Amino acid sequence: MTLAWPTRVHRLRFRRSLPPLPGAVEERGSWELRWTGCAVMGILNVTPDSFSDGGRHADVAAAVAQAESLRRAGALMIDVGGESTRPGSHGVSAAEELDRVRPVVAALAERGFLISVDTLKAEVAAEALRAGAHLINDVSGLRDPQMVQVCAEAGAPVCLMHMQGEPRTMQRSPHYTDVVEEVHSYLRREAERVQVAGVPDALLDPGLGFGKSLEHNLSLLRAVPDLAASPWPVLIGASRKGMIGQLSDEDDPAQRDPGSLALHLHAARSGAAMVRVHAVAEHGQALKVQAGLDRVPGGAG
Repeated sequence: MTLAWPTRVHRLRFRRSLPPLPGAVEERGSWELRWTGCAVMGILNVTPDSFSDGGRHADVAAAVAQAESLRRAGALMIDVGGESTRPGSHGVSAAEELDRVRPVVAALAERGFLISVDTLKAEVAAEALRAGAHLINDVSGLRDPQMVQVCAEAGAPVCLMHMQGEPRTMQRSPHYTDVVEEVHSYLRREAERVQVAGVPDALLDPGLGFGKSLEHNLSLLRAVPDLAASPWPVLIGASRKGMIGQLSDEDDPAQRDPGSLALHLHAARSGAAMVRVHAVAEHGQALKVQAGLDRVPGGAG
C-alpha cells in the first residue's frame, strides 16, 4: 500500500459548454475539477425502491434538504438516481425516471451543487444535463449507443462502470476467467473509446456487486492499485452492498456503514480518487483520520 494517497491530486475535465462548476478551475476552454486525496460522492436516491433508502427523498423538498445535509457533511459531488439498479430490479420508463430526476437536478443546480446523475438512458442524461447536471454516472458502461454522443455534445465527463449482464439477472452465477484483467481492460478500453468520441474525461468504476460474486468483488478491491495506475481517476462504490452482508452476517443494508467504511478506507489507501457513499459524514471523518495516519512525517509524499 502506498502512503502517498493523502497528497495525490486528482483531476476531472469538463468542457466549457457546461454551466460553471463549483470549485473548478477554468483552463483553455475547459473546467478542471481538482481535489487531493479521496473525495466523497454522496448518494441521493429519488426512487421508491432503492435497496437501502428507497422512498425517503422522493419529493423535491426532501431531496434538496438531504443534498444540503450531504454537502455540509463534506460531499464533493451529489449523485442523483431515479431508477433502482439493485440486483433483481426491473427498470422504469425514461419518462418516469425524468419525472423523478429533472426537478431535483434543477433545484440543486440553482443552489450551486456539483451534480452527477445516475442513469443508463441517453434521453434521461440529455435532459438532466440541460437541467444543470455536470457528470453522467452510467452503470451500464454507456451501452446505450446515444449516450456517448449526448455526453460529448454537452461536454460532460462520464463515470464508466463495469456490469456483467443487467440488473434483473446480473447476480445469477456471474463468471470470469480472470475478473481483474477482464474488468480493468474493459474500463481502460472504454475510457479511451469515449474520449476519442469527444467525451472530455472519465471516472473508472469496477462495479462491485454488478455481476460479481463475493470473491470477484474482493479480487477487484485488492486490485485497486492496478486500476488507479491508469490515466483516469477511480471511483469505488461499496456502500451498504450485499458483499458486506456476506462478510459480516448483517442482513439490514442500513446497518452496513461500518463495513462500508472498512472497504472504502482500503480503496482510498489503494489510490481511489472518490468513494460513492450513503453515510457521508462518517466517511468524511474516517478519511481525514486515515489520511492523517498515512501522511508521511515531514510532508514527504
